[in-house]
Amino acid sequence: MTQPFSIAIHGGAGTILREQMSPQLKQEILATLTLSVKAGEHILAQCGDALDAAVAAVKVLEDSPLFNAGKGSVLTHDEMVEMDASVMHGAEMDAGAVAGVRHIRNPIELARDVMLDSDHVLLIGEGAEKFAFEHQYPYTEQDYFFTERRYEQLLSMKEKGLFALSESKYPDDKKYGTVGAVALDQQGNLAAATSTGGVTNKKYGRVGDTAIIGAGTFAKNGNVAVSTTGMGEYFIRKTVASDVAARMRYLKQDVHTACESVIQGELKTMGGEGGLIAIDASGDIHFAMNSSGMYRASIDTNGELTVKIYADE
Repeated sequence: MTQPFSIAIHGGAGTILREQMSPQLKQEILATLTLSVKAGEHILAQCGDALDAAVAAVKVLEDSPLFNAGKGSVLTHDEMVEMDASVMHGAEMDAGAVAGVRHIRNPIELARDVMLDSDHVLLIGEGAEKFAFEHQYPYTEQDYFFTERRYEQLLSMKEKGLFALSESKYPDDKKYGTVGAVALDQQGNLAAATSTGGVTNKKYGRVGDTAIIGAGTFAKNGNVAVSTTGMGEYFIRKTVASDVAARMRYLKQDVHTACESVIQGELKTMGGEGGLIAIDASGDIHFAMNSSGMYRASIDTNGELTVKIYADE
């Protein structure tokens, strides 16, 4: 017997300023978010798997220069792109992740293949790319990922010696750039997928929460699927995604209460700005954020599409 399905996506949370958002840019962002969530919904409507739907949705965002993942990834201190991604399927709690990849067009697909075709959960750097090329992934030159906007951001931050912008030319320069999706399919499977280009001007092969199962991504059937976006170091320390799941399992909190408890609780007190998306076993969706905005969209169990940017929407 099939059941209702639903899907939610995010394109990052943080300081998103209305006064710097042009009508054209807003429309481009809303259109891409809509395209993403519909790509996932199309798979779910055909009785497809929740993880395939989540990956398809994330790929749309990775292929857009508007978001900090894939094509739109920020630049490291050495003017390179280094991307992280992870996936989790709720049926057996299988997971796959990659970190620090530089020549893979869609890291979210690679994370899924690590889950499906390797004995491991997390592969990094050259090893992750060797695995990719053995699985016929094309080598993607760094030029593909280069955007003038990200280069300007890097130069600005290098001048100030920062890892977070103090002055914004764009409406979302202070947004934590991660994209993600969570889905419930008609077979009752929950899944989550998360991808990022990391933080501008990062050094030393830094990896944030996106590649860490239980911090940036989590899914368990009958429980919840979660994808986070925010200040990665804090989200790792608070194991945000698994904390939401634990509150639902052990405290019997609903998805809304659990998400708000985590995002507005100790994480916020510590200074961990950001947000998350979550979907429970009945397809109920929640967006939580302690920032001024989060790019987000969903299609609920009734087929209703919602696309939003600001926290007060």
